[in-house]
Amino acid sequence: MTKLSLTSIAICILAIATLSAHSAEAEKPYLSVEQLRAKYADPAGRITKVGGVEVYYQDEGQGEAILMVHGSQSTLKTWDRLAPLLTKNYRVIRFDIPPQGLSGTVTDEAAARMQVTDIAEGLLKQLGVKQVTYVGVSSGGTLGVFLAAKRPDLVTRLILSNTPAATVTTDHLKPDPVFEAAQREAKEQGVQSQHFWNTFLDYFAGDPQRLNAKIREQYYDVNRRAPEKHYLQFVARVADQEKALDAMSRVTAPTLLIWGGYDALLVPASMDTLAGYLKQAQVSTIMMPDVGHYPPLEAPERFAQLVAAYIEAATPLQ
Repeated sequence: MTKLSLTSIAICILAIATLSAHSAEAEKPYLSVEQLRAKYADPAGRITKVGGVEVYYQDEGQGEAILMVHGSQSTLKTWDRLAPLLTKNYRVIRFDIPPQGLSGTVTDEAAARMQVTDIAEGLLKQLGVKQVTYVGVSSGGTLGVFLAAKRPDLVTRLILSNTPAATVTTDHLKPDPVFEAAQREAKEQGVQSQHFWNTFLDYFAGDPQRLNAKIREQYYDVNRRAPEKHYLQFVARVADQEKALDAMSRVTAPTLLIWGGYDALLVPASMDTLAGYLKQAQVSTIMMPDVGHYPPLEAPERFAQLVAAYIEAATPLQ
């Protein structure tokens, strides 16, 4: 697969999503945040403001707090099948990274003023959470690294799933004619169709049949939200390697890496690379060989069991 086809899992769609304003906007199947909220808001969902930015979140269950953060091009619904398995014993908090999902837009003023960790940090403060086990997938895990490095008093454990450690390269990706054709079509038409997202999820899954029609429709819908100027403002990235490596080296929280071994992008060796950069952390690793880039989506029951076991048996708080 060429670099033109997919530059990274974090921003592979962004260039298409922010095509020239001279395109015929009326022909784009965009959805407003209001339309997305009308369709996808959960009865447990709430909206608050952090630093003036609207943040859609869910806060469910009682007990030790767990913060779950999704990756790029996704939402808190990444955890829909997993969170209910943990809320009997834990307080599970999750949110849509602005301006993704059902969270609000990010203004120029907010973008100039706020840092990548501010939303997570501010939300937890509003909710009165003083300590949390942080669980993140893909770039959501990168955010956890930055937060744990900044606030070791806040993040007591770190659970990272298929999280990049270095700038993502794509030379190793295996060609897939169906996915490549869908990408060409999206580039030509200026939109990502449901077919595009089906092929995207198929490519990055260990077993595509695990990702049902509901999940696929959600990906299609949230990724046709009207283009946002500051889409990547609160997406944690490793592109600034000096900053990222510094953060990794300062993490002291016990860390569990749960890896989908069938990930086409972040292959199993990527887990070892990340573990090596977490120099001050006690790192444990678990490989899920049949799962792709999104373990919480593909294997929520198994993932929940691993999270609970790590909290309760491997790293109980003193």
